[in-house]
Amino acid sequence: MAAILTTLCYIPQAVHVLRTRKTDGISLLAYAALFSGISLWFIYGILICNWPLIAANGIVLPLLGIIIVMKIRLS
Repeated sequence: MAAILTTLCYIPQAVHVLRTRKTDGISLLAYAALFSGISLWFIYGILICNWPLIAANGIVLPLLGIIIVMKIRLS
């Protein structure tokens, strides 16, 4: 349940950024650090063949990527 909630919590932010094209309240540094951490969890999940880690982080990475790309484009 924890993996589901933390995975899905980025969907509203990504949708909001795509719809409004507003990223003023988003910290690029914080999201870049989060993206790096999630990438490491994803790689770790692959190394230990843990499918819940791979799935959860594999879903979050593109969502964070959207937010980061939009932040860079719109800043």
